[in-house]
Amino acid sequence: MVKHHYRSRNDIIASILEIANGNRVRATEIQFKAYISYSILKEYLLLLLENDLLEYIEGERAFKTAPKGMQFLRTYNQMGELITLTNVANKKPGANSYFDVVYNIP
Repeated sequence: MVKHHYRSRNDIIASILEIANGNRVRATEIQFKAYISYSILKEYLLLLLENDLLEYIEGERAFKTAPKGMQFLRTYNQMGELITLTNVANKKPGANSYFDVVYNIP
């Protein structure tokens, strides 16, 4: 049996922006690489275009990540790193929080 991993809205947005990062990709390539249906893809592309996270290249009928989208990816990745650090800190013996580990609080 296949176990499904449900992704948050931000996870899907980050996935689309990552696929279009530094590339000029068409909608079908984004759809297949992001593992989303065409109807869902259309909703996300519209959202990303309206919020200037993604750019559409008319002549090529392709998309690329806009500067604002790059900022979103940086922030998204930093949040992921913070969550990972927090999880590591909470598993360390004697550590009560992320701050205990980072700031060496006994």
